[in-house]
Amino acid sequence: MDNGASSYRRFLDGDESAFDEIMQELFHSLMYFINRYVHDFHAAEDIAMDTFADLLVHKHRYNFKVTLKTYLFMVGRSRALDYLKRQKKISFVEPNDEVLSKSDERALEEIVISDERKRLINDAVASLPEDMQIAIHMFYFEDMTYEEIARVMKKSRKQVDNLLYRAKKALRTILEKDGELL
Repeated sequence: MDNGASSYRRFLDGDESAFDEIMQELFHSLMYFINRYVHDFHAAEDIAMDTFADLLVHKHRYNFKVTLKTYLFMVGRSRALDYLKRQKKISFVEPNDEVLSKSDERALEEIVISDERKRLINDAVASLPEDMQIAIHMFYFEDMTYEEIARVMKKSRKQVDNLLYRAKKALRTILEKDGELL
């Protein structure tokens, strides 16, 4: 997939439904990426919407030199940093609305173990410096290349390579220390 570039070309040629395709494909990943900066899902959603609105209003700012996903992440990162400059950072945890069935204890146990593993990994990632957290998120959750990450983070490819190496090494140490290497 070209990360939305062909859909954006269709949109520029007048196909309004192409923009909906771009939104469906990239909105949630952009929102979760922005949330790594702002730590507020509602603000991340607003910033992601503003990023897409910017793409819609300023149609010719995107020049196809990078993937559309990379461009949106660059704009989203910039908007997230602007938001942080203007806001006092407030963090909250949203409650989990899922209600689990008590009839299947085995499934419940597996869900608890899986959630615990995810929590341990998230806690380990959260203990890393912010630039390492962001690089880990973009590489493993957004499947971005080192070059794309470098453009978004405004670093060289080698710096991203070193950053991810140090992050993986630190995560391994943290998880081994707790005896929870997964």
